[in-house]
Amino acid sequence: MDILGPKLGPMVFQFPFFDRWRFPKQDSFLGVLTPFLKRLPADHKFVVEIRNKTWLDARFREYNVALALTDTSFMPRPWEMKEKFDLITADFAYVRCLGDRKGIEEQTTTWDRTVIDRTGDLKNWVEVFKSLVSNTKVLEIFAYSNNHYQGHGHITPD
Repeated sequence: MDILGPKLGPMVFQFPFFDRWRFPKQDSFLGVLTPFLKRLPADHKFVVEIRNKTWLDARFREYNVALALTDTSFMPRPWEMKEKFDLITADFAYVRCLGDRKGIEEQTTTWDRTVIDRTGDLKNWVEVFKSLVSNTKVLEIFAYSNNHYQGHGHITPD
């Protein structure tokens, strides 16, 4: 990946939902993941995206690996998390606004208009970003969105 030079951003390890047959507990998963994280080069940025709701915690802090903050149909968003903990596990933050892929594709596949009004959610994200900006540990914020978030990749103000 180094051939990307200054264009290389954080590299995301996106894990699927693991059922109890694959990893009965979070500790089982971390037993496999931790040796890998320890071997990652310190001069690159890495992100872990977890898709098991009960596994969201700050255990990745010691590796300077960011915990992906996501807006999807199947995971809690930062303001919805029951257990509050410091979401910042690295010296940068990584946000993915993905939406409900299946739900959006039932309504459109042309991506030429807003299908779902996410104004309320975006206001919540503004508050999250404000807290990230005021956090002295966060040096950079990477935020991404796709067409599945609201049916259109961008909005042009009227």
